[in-house]
Amino acid sequence: MLEHKRIGIEDSFLRYASSVIALGGFLFGYDTGVINGALSFLSQPSQLDLNSAQQGIVSSSLIIGCCFGALLSGRLADRIGRKASLQWVAIVFTIATIGCSFSITSNMLIIFRTILGLSVGCASDLAPMYLAEISPSEWRSQNVNKNAIAIVIGQLASFTVNAVLGNVWENWAPIWRVMMGVAALPAFLLWLLSFDLPQSPKWQLLNNSLAQAKKNFSKLGFPKIDIQKNLVRAKKIVETKKDKMDVKKIFSNKHLTYLLAAGVSIGLIQQLSGVNAVMYYGTILLEKIGMSRGMSLYSNILVGVISTVATLLGTRLIVNHNHRRMLGIGLLGNSVFLGLLTAVLHLGLFSRTNTNMVVLILLALFLATQQGIVSPVTWLMLSEIFPQQLKARFMAVSTTVIWLTNFVISLVCPILLGSFGTANVFLMFTVSNVLCISLTFFFINPRALKDAFKQVK
Repeated sequence: MLEHKRIGIEDSFLRYASSVIALGGFLFGYDTGVINGALSFLSQPSQLDLNSAQQGIVSSSLIIGCCFGALLSGRLADRIGRKASLQWVAIVFTIATIGCSFSITSNMLIIFRTILGLSVGCASDLAPMYLAEISPSEWRSQNVNKNAIAIVIGQLASFTVNAVLGNVWENWAPIWRVMMGVAALPAFLLWLLSFDLPQSPKWQLLNNSLAQAKKNFSKLGFPKIDIQKNLVRAKKIVETKKDKMDVKKIFSNKHLTYLLAAGVSIGLIQQLSGVNAVMYYGTILLEKIGMSRGMSLYSNILVGVISTVATLLGTRLIVNHNHRRMLGIGLLGNSVFLGLLTAVLHLGLFSRTNTNMVVLILLALFLATQQGIVSPVTWLMLSEIFPQQLKARFMAVSTTVIWLTNFVISLVCPILLGSFGTANVFLMFTVSNVLCISLTFFFINPRALKDAFKQVK
């Protein structure tokens, strides 16, 4: 009876810790999604008076910050630990969010969104890695998926806040400041709750904190056999730590090169789907096909709800199925729905009202496959394919590629929409999804990944 009670306490602590860490994913989702509704307000002449190119710069400034944040996150997490890194991320989130809300010029907003991007990029890499390291094997996929779920819930929260505030105070242009400022509350909560988090026991083993690591392994519910395996593995890593793994050595080792190339490919696949063109510019995009601003804002809520439900269902599904196969299925779904969306906009078979309805349904279905399958399975694969001694650095590189690709797409999307039209932009993303299917099945080979992992390990 005592043993059952102990295990229950351990499970509760693990659930609490994983939920707090996933707040980083929530902030990631909110801060990347809030620009969707805020952009049309802050672009007004009475506010920051942005043209299409400036809209792209304001939107993408957060993403360029994410690139640097993701790139630095690996070194930061290795040096000061996962817990301390998350605490600094929460502080930067809070300060930068307030700075964005009180910006009085476009340049000021760009600066604070770039700083905010540092914390978003760091959280995007840190949260899934931290969740994987504190979780026993039977809980790992479920806990890493909490981050993917938190991202879409954060996006849904931003869409809901934008819609309510944007419709209730539709004639008050500065309402965008409130939209952005809301994120300071969960950011402060993340910092406050982070003090109760355990340090990653796997990180502790690599930093000569054996007693604390054993204590945290037990507290988190790791079976004794898993603890012993981690101790043996950490000992081997520490013994070879003097043999520094520099860039030259990585690229001279075919196994390391393949693992890194696979991680980069997974990062590219996640972003070339076109998901963030919809997430960042959904309101403007819907306005271009004839919806009113208010209706576009409310439509984003529907899209966000479907994305959230799809993620809740999809994350359960991918745990029990081959990850590469699920990635291919998700990308195929993306291709079909974006292809149909392109056809509807090109052919003009329906009235404006019916076209708006069909476009909204197809967008929702596209986001259901992307957010329900493609995004969570890519984060899950990235948390699994790298050996422990290289995980922080290789995940940082892969996540940086995600944000660099995201940056390019968010920067050029308004220009593409203006130059080629909405239908042709969706056609471009349809083609890119088809190319990603080929990359998935011809390059990301589970057997080759497993062999390379064993050779490095």
